[in-house]
Amino acid sequence: MSSHPTSPPPPGARAYPLRTSRGEFAVVDSSPKPGAEVRGVVLMLPGFTGSKEDFRLLHEPLAERGYRVVAVDGRGQHESEGPLNDESAYSQRELARDVLAQAEALGEPVHLVGHSLGGQIARAAVLLDHSRFLSFTLVSSGPAEISVSQQQRVKLLRDALAVLSMAQVWEAIQAMGAPEEVGGPARGLGDQDQLRRRWLGHSPAQLLATGRQLCTEPDRVAELAAVPLPFHVLSGAHDDTWPVAILDDMALRLDARRTVVTGAEHSPNADRPLPTAHALADFWDDLKEGRFPAAPGTA
Repeated sequence: MSSHPTSPPPPGARAYPLRTSRGEFAVVDSSPKPGAEVRGVVLMLPGFTGSKEDFRLLHEPLAERGYRVVAVDGRGQHESEGPLNDESAYSQRELARDVLAQAEALGEPVHLVGHSLGGQIARAAVLLDHSRFLSFTLVSSGPAEISVSQQQRVKLLRDALAVLSMAQVWEAIQAMGAPEEVGGPARGLGDQDQLRRRWLGHSPAQLLATGRQLCTEPDRVAELAAVPLPFHVLSGAHDDTWPVAILDDMALRLDARRTVVTGAEHSPNADRPLPTAHALADFWDDLKEGRFPAAPGTA
């Protein structure tokens, strides 16, 4: 883990390397607010080219609701180390086993949250061993491969990484336009220097392997629906990566709670963090009080 985090943790949180049976992973960990009833532990996985900082604005409102929130950089992602050239280290199964180790290291069953790519890695972990989880929330993460337009953007990135360094790719992307529009780093919190440092912290092999996964992921919803866990599908009202109608259908197939965050797109955790946090906490609170399932809603 880097000794110089890209951005400071939110108030009341700390950044440190979480020690697990599969190595150390950089995390931002926030405890429930003093005086709040302790309600549980949440493990959050970021998306493609993202990082634990993508959940920065969720820590405080969830801490106020009594939740400990642990956001993690996956293997080879931002501040968690990983091989630079060995793509086999980033197979979905290997990344899923990392998630199981992270959950185990936290010492109790957790509510699992995965954004975009993180949702598909989380799904693979749940299918390997669901016993470490209390619930599973997919945030803007669909049933199978990403949309054709997004596959084209990922291909641009993969082609560039084949011939250029990470620093050169960053400069090329900046010259071409908005990074998220040309296959580059997803929009995130922080200034350009922080986002550049986050980008340079990623392993090229991680980006190549997970980019391929996003473009070839099979539909495993039926497998997931057979797992005895409560599910929640949360997204913005508009999404270019997986159309909202596809996410609606996935929620029905999972018998999941469905939340659509108005005014948000692919990253409701950054676009509209307060209603996103409230929808997450409401879901977990309802589970604790035995009030699940509930009708689909908006936030």
